[in-house]
Amino acid sequence: MKLLYLLIIPFLAIAFNFEEAPSITKRQNPSGVNGVIHSYNEAISEVKQSVVNISTQKKVSNSIVNNPMFNDPFFQQFFGDLYKNMPKDRVERSLGSGVIISKDGYIVTNNHVIDGADKILVSLPNNSKKEYEAKIIGKDPRSDIAVIKINQTNLPYAKIGNSNELMVGDIVFAIGNPFGVGESVTQGIISALDKSDVGINDYENFIQTDASINPGNSGGALVDSRGALIGINTAILSRTGGNHGIGFAIPSDMVQKITKTLIEKGSIERGFLGVGIQDVTDNLSNLYNGKIGAVLVSLDSNSAAAKAGLKVWDLIIAVNNKPISSASDLKNTIGQFSPNDVVEVRYIRDKKEYTTKVKLDKSKDNLKYGSNNKANNDAKTSQNSGIVVENLTNQIRQMYRIPNNFSGVIVSSVAENSSAAKAGFEEGDIISQIEDIKINNVNDFNNAMKKYKNVNKRVLVYQSSGVNTLVLK
Repeated sequence: MKLLYLLIIPFLAIAFNFEEAPSITKRQNPSGVNGVIHSYNEAISEVKQSVVNISTQKKVSNSIVNNPMFNDPFFQQFFGDLYKNMPKDRVERSLGSGVIISKDGYIVTNNHVIDGADKILVSLPNNSKKEYEAKIIGKDPRSDIAVIKINQTNLPYAKIGNSNELMVGDIVFAIGNPFGVGESVTQGIISALDKSDVGINDYENFIQTDASINPGNSGGALVDSRGALIGINTAILSRTGGNHGIGFAIPSDMVQKITKTLIEKGSIERGFLGVGIQDVTDNLSNLYNGKIGAVLVSLDSNSAAAKAGLKVWDLIIAVNNKPISSASDLKNTIGQFSPNDVVEVRYIRDKKEYTTKVKLDKSKDNLKYGSNNKANNDAKTSQNSGIVVENLTNQIRQMYRIPNNFSGVIVSSVAENSSAAKAGFEEGDIISQIEDIKINNVNDFNNAMKKYKNVNKRVLVYQSSGVNTLVLK
């Protein structure tokens, strides 16, 4: 794979632009006329020519034959003939699809279609017997988008549509190579938009469709009734592996931005706020005037967000005047910017609205939260609102496998039917903050509970499901 990257360097110092399809101006309902049928053959005949078959080859070592024990003279003596006849390596082959996006051979597909391949072969529509070897231009595993290129010119290519103009109920077509049977077109509608938290990619903003997407369709085209490319098919939701009418495609606006960057730079570097976030729950809604957005539940001390003055429990409602509807929406929005970009963040704190400028950091794979403050053991346990908490001793950390960088108190028990139980507290939760008070030990917990005794208080909790904000009455 390293050789492939060395070969593509000459392609990086270029600019790339998509040819965009015209904006949608009208939607038309079908009507019955004698002798006339409704057909989309003409609409999709051109874009069909841009969808290619991708086959990959990957050399896999035979772990049995390559086991060091086969070098032992004893095994050589008794199993020599068997050993000699066993293949040292085998070649894994898989199939997928891709979409030509320029006449000089750039092709967009899913990263999982070509990931780990030693050889990538592309066959064009109506000519499956002739294959062209492709080079990897760039790939982005976090969005599952990759760009490859074949050395051909004057190729048919897809015109890209604006996925922001899509509506639920629009007719769409999935074009690809399911099960390796050759070019295939299936028809359906857009079932939903902006689907996130599906658990497929790190960055998700899927178009959901009931157009059949099957194995081999990955990387193929999702097109509208004009034949404009509006998405790249990527996955299905299925318990059996068959199609159940729940397919997902990466929207064209995300495809366009990431593909252009991969072609021009070879890789993706995303902007990074350095925060943990959650959606606004019903219990939190009244604390933010009923508005939606992304609630900050943790900040790295040296993060871009912290440097800009943002704090835990600030609700981010807009970035560069683009409304933020959820935690996933904020993640996807920030991910479209580059490190060192400056963005304007609008947020709510204590029911008042503020704005700040944030200079984004470079994205990190992992972010550690908490501090290394040692617990004050003057008070070891406390009971309040039906919840019993204890200091994080070394023994407790070992028992619950709590990292040393986490500070707070641990919930040792929750009284049945108490306000804490109703709020969602569970044994083993770690409480790290109550309103504006950081919790490092039981004394901090007691002081915070006393200060906010007669009010609903936000409590930052690390649970088995992740970081959450619970409201304790």
